[in-house]
Amino acid sequence: MSDRTKTRLITALKTAGPQTAAELAKAEGVTSVAARQHLDSLLAEGLVGFEDIKGTVGRPKRVWTLTREGHAQFPDNHSGLILGLLDGMKVLYGDEGIDRLIAHREQEALKVYSAALADKVDLKDKLSALAEIRSREGYMASVEEDANAGGFLLVENHCSICAAATACQGFCRSEMSLFRTVLGQDVDLTRTEHLLSGGRRCVYHVKQLA
Repeated sequence: MSDRTKTRLITALKTAGPQTAAELAKAEGVTSVAARQHLDSLLAEGLVGFEDIKGTVGRPKRVWTLTREGHAQFPDNHSGLILGLLDGMKVLYGDEGIDRLIAHREQEALKVYSAALADKVDLKDKLSALAEIRSREGYMASVEEDANAGGFLLVENHCSICAAATACQGFCRSEMSLFRTVLGQDVDLTRTEHLLSGGRRCVYHVKQLA
């Protein structure tokens, strides 16, 4: 299997979530047989897994998902180095040192984000600009309209600092604070899915307050 095809399939599972071979085949423009062959190769590499879901009629539907190793194919900002630095920071300066580091990171990001959103007035435009920045940082971000609850969804299909955020939840709290600051006080922001809490992605519901 070509590396290009493998990348396309695991990217499709990363961005769109669990799918059947037929759904993947349609999205990638290949036959169902070819998609199954590629998925079997990825299964042998430990990058994907599957669950057979029983329906009301017919045979069970096989739904494919990424494994932990599959998720690890996406960049994690040199997680080993980051974890080592965080551990050293905690040993040398304690929890206060970690908190100060996170606060400094938030302030530096605030400068960049604020500049990018400075000329944006409409909430959707603000979110689009924010998603563009986050994608450049490795978060695979996008914006969707929320047809059910109104407002928008800021979707991040990957966490490029996942190892650091797992070791210290302060990073996640800091990013929530950062989003609220750059989007403005007249915006309600709630995280509805969280990768570190077992979700496959992070999703933020964003709505303009009346």
